[in-house]
Amino acid sequence: METIVSLKSVVKEYNTGAQTFRALQEVSLDIERGKFVCILGPSGAGKSTLLNLIGGMDNPTSGNVVINGSDITRYNEDQLSDFRAENIGFIFQFYNILPSLTVLENVELVKDIVRHPVDAEKALEAVGLLEHKNKYPSQLSGGEQQRVSIARAIAKNPALMLCDEPTGALDSQTGVRILKLLKEQCVRDSRNTVIIVTHNSLIADIADVVIRLKNGKVASVTENPEPMAVDNVAW
Repeated sequence: METIVSLKSVVKEYNTGAQTFRALQEVSLDIERGKFVCILGPSGAGKSTLLNLIGGMDNPTSGNVVINGSDITRYNEDQLSDFRAENIGFIFQFYNILPSLTVLENVELVKDIVRHPVDAEKALEAVGLLEHKNKYPSQLSGGEQQRVSIARAIAKNPALMLCDEPTGALDSQTGVRILKLLKEQCVRDSRNTVIIVTHNSLIADIADVVIRLKNGKVASVTENPEPMAVDNVAW
């Protein structure tokens, strides 16, 4: 299988006054294209830091982050911006949708930055929000706003979708629907890869690969030869 993500001896440090905090310590790992990947670990383990480095939102202190064969640690800010626009779909814990635009307009934004977007209305229908397309974010619940951000990520049709607690603001029924939708991104097109950062250990049961972080280090990488169907997990 082709490798889409390769981290080589990655260290990430943050300076807090006179002290230095090491969020990631010599992390090396490879992720194959087309996989549904779950990154687990307690708060402070380095999960979100790892996701931000893979997505080109931050730079490592040392080491290399290679995405799709390109070492993005060598990119300048303009190159990183182009890389994120073309390759990455982000689903954040905090929705990052624009309050002055309607639901549909928030999703349609991506058509100006990617070559092969998914139709915005189809993306909204997939997350169950098509009937709310003309509403503004202030008229939606927190869970509905999260689904707008998920629809926008899907509309980008990205090679790599990065999700930071994508079901954290959703009820269990809607969360299951979204997880099924995210898994389909890999199943329908083996060139799409989904990486989910979560505290929910149940998501590991449906993942192809489970990466566990502890104290900024990779504690284990486990491949699941027979992932469970989303509907079969006791949520």
